[in-house]
Amino acid sequence: MPADPTRPSATPDFLQHDRPPVPDLVVPRGVQPFHLHEKPVRGRLIRLGPLADALLTRHQYHPAVARLLGEALALTAGLAAALKFQGSFSLQAKGDGAVPMLLADCTEAGALRGYARTEAGALQAALAVEADPRAGALLGGGYLAFTCDQGPEMDRYQGIVAIEGETLSEMTGHYFRTSEQLRTWVRLACARTASGWRASAFIMERVAGDGGVAPEARGEEVPDLDAEAQEEAWRTATILAGTLTEAEMLDDALPPQQLLHRLFHAEGLALDRARPLSYGCRCSRARLAGVLTGFPEDDLDHMAEGGAITMTCEFCNLAFRFDRADVRGGAGRA
Repeated sequence: MPADPTRPSATPDFLQHDRPPVPDLVVPRGVQPFHLHEKPVRGRLIRLGPLADALLTRHQYHPAVARLLGEALALTAGLAAALKFQGSFSLQAKGDGAVPMLLADCTEAGALRGYARTEAGALQAALAVEADPRAGALLGGGYLAFTCDQGPEMDRYQGIVAIEGETLSEMTGHYFRTSEQLRTWVRLACARTASGWRASAFIMERVAGDGGVAPEARGEEVPDLDAEAQEEAWRTATILAGTLTEAEMLDDALPPQQLLHRLFHAEGLALDRARPLSYGCRCSRARLAGVLTGFPEDDLDHMAEGGAITMTCEFCNLAFRFDRADVRGGAGRA
């Protein structure tokens, strides 16, 4: 039986890159991209399935907080699916409310993780006003940041907007209108069902010109839609998407391709290749040991209790224990 990577062992910490004891879970069709043939519409349906329950139950969140984090996870997974490079996409909200920190990120391969920090007193105050507070009431005033990280050798791209709106869907729409000048339609859903927590996102974008047309359909025999026809196609798509219910989005028994067919079967629906999502905490003993070595010796001494330093990964909520005698801090730091 392999050693527990959260505990000290005879193997040097910097060599311990093993996955900690977290769920080994993959949802094969977590993201279903689609476009509407000969129309300037493309989108993605995201279903976390049992992955939502695995991620949201790592902490004992209040149901309102778990719902907010589940929506953020589904949204982030859908936005990360548009990446054209190896890296990650993250959503971060910082506010002055009951949830001062909300973070979700997903790699281009679909490795997903997230965390919400709560202030107990502020949460009780919010619940006293509203039994089921939405995103705006939980986050309060602050900002929402969307970040594309293309690795250490590339510059990060980040868009930041003030938190505006009552729901995370409205906040996301505000971001795309002001920062990306991209017309989007977003619906998010998260709830605890008989099978556990489930979360879903539906993201639809109005692309320019014939961007929604399949490559093999382009050519002289397929005339471009004029501006009025393109606008009508987008309007029709949003009306149809507006009939989508939370129950449909969270129903494990309803395949994503069947749900999309219900919405757009008369609009030239074309399904693209589905993409997987997985439990994606990327902590390791080696990574955390590297963080510790950056601290001065005096700081490490203050961290130690009973001869040991404990570091907890906020994403997977696992505590890694390091013997203080084995940790050497950075030299020459104040």
